[in-house]
Amino acid sequence: MKQEMMTMNKLLVSITASIALLAAGPALAQQNPQSPATTGESSGYSNPAAAGTQKTDYTDAELKKFIGAQEGITKVREEYIEKIESADSQEKAQELQMKANDEMVSVIEDSGMDIPTYNAIATAYSSEPKVRNRIEALM
Repeated sequence: MKQEMMTMNKLLVSITASIALLAAGPALAQQNPQSPATTGESSGYSNPAAAGTQKTDYTDAELKKFIGAQEGITKVREEYIEKIESADSQEKAQELQMKANDEMVSVIEDSGMDIPTYNAIATAYSSEPKVRNRIEALM
């Protein structure tokens, strides 16, 4: 039980960090006009949960895709977090954040999800016990 709680806490922290990195992407892209993220894909970062249209009746298939994406995102986050924290300049840290963000977007899309759906499920995991319990049961 204790191990299960630690795993869930890590998942929650990872989800929070992932959302923060994904949300930071458009803001960082605005500061760096040469960034490939400014090629009109900013609409891919919309978050239905933030707009008050959050749903909680996700299918098992959607939740399984989310779990798979989250595992990949955890790996990307672990790979970049130390690099970002030890960057020798704010510019280098932002560059690394953008690179990590791009990799996370690829992980999510490669899992068969879009960014808004991933973010909505992540938000629901954090705020809706029903969704959290279903995800935990599928893990």
